[in-house]
Amino acid sequence: MTIGQIYKLGVEMGIKADLRGEKEIRRQLKKTNEDYSKLNEEKKEKFDLEKLKNPYSDTRILVGDPGKEIKYILAGIDIETSELLLAKYLVDHGKKIDLVIAHHPSGPALAALSDVMNLQADVLANYGVPINIAEGVLRSRISEVARGMLPINHNQPVDAARLLDLPLVCFHTIADNLAAKFLDKIIKKEKPETLREILEILKKIPEYAQAEKDKAGPKIFVGRGDSKVGKIALTELTGGTEGSKEIYQSMANAGIGTVIAMHLSEAHRTEAEKAHVNLVIAGHISSDSLGLNLFLDELEKKGIEIIPCSGLIRVKRFKK
Repeated sequence: MTIGQIYKLGVEMGIKADLRGEKEIRRQLKKTNEDYSKLNEEKKEKFDLEKLKNPYSDTRILVGDPGKEIKYILAGIDIETSELLLAKYLVDHGKKIDLVIAHHPSGPALAALSDVMNLQADVLANYGVPINIAEGVLRSRISEVARGMLPINHNQPVDAARLLDLPLVCFHTIADNLAAKFLDKIIKKEKPETLREILEILKKIPEYAQAEKDKAGPKIFVGRGDSKVGKIALTELTGGTEGSKEIYQSMANAGIGTVIAMHLSEAHRTEAEKAHVNLVIAGHISSDSLGLNLFLDELEKKGIEIIPCSGLIRVKRFKK
């Protein structure tokens, strides 16, 4: 496969796994294309053309020729200069690496992280939170995240990859979508009645089982093991980063009893507790690993070799 084919496959998998539904994402892409066609030439020049085919601004080819053939990939959760130097060291000592894949974004993909957060409002609406409330509450949080990106040195790892002549691609929301869809199917099938049962379900998944061994397994943040789950929402597993801590009362009003999240701040926990919404934290790096693994499996099926690094708990779900 080429870098371009790998990137396209990731985007397509992310669209199909999106909790909003593939039909809705196709509609949004069509609207983006229509809006672009109406722009004047000056605005078209500044437009990010990737948005015409990729709805996830935090997934991008950062360095490298899209036509380059790939056989060996170094993949990790966070790829910084240190990981890229590790890759170069491995190459210099006989290890074949054609491409580095990061989960967490850098460069322009990190700078535009807040753009994907609108996904959260649509997902909340699907769970019964009125869209006007979901959008209104999220608006200030999205603005906060956008401002927080401004002082960051986005291009540090991108520049390192370029200087080291290492192609670099990041797959963020597409991998998170895959993890969210995977968990959504399991939760709907198993129908847990208590928070303890949610933990038991999660701990049967290899990535979370390994995280448990590493002292970073799933945890109950709000509620008790015997607390009834009520309506379960997977609203904190994809969509860029943590949403607004102000949303929990609206979630409670919509009948949501339990939220399953990757990670949440103490402030989020406090507000969820006030609204009597249970919180189960599946785990950050373990959830990231789950989503990235589901994508990497598809690459291995096509004969590509994966070398895991940087916290990636590599689990294969197919047999060669």
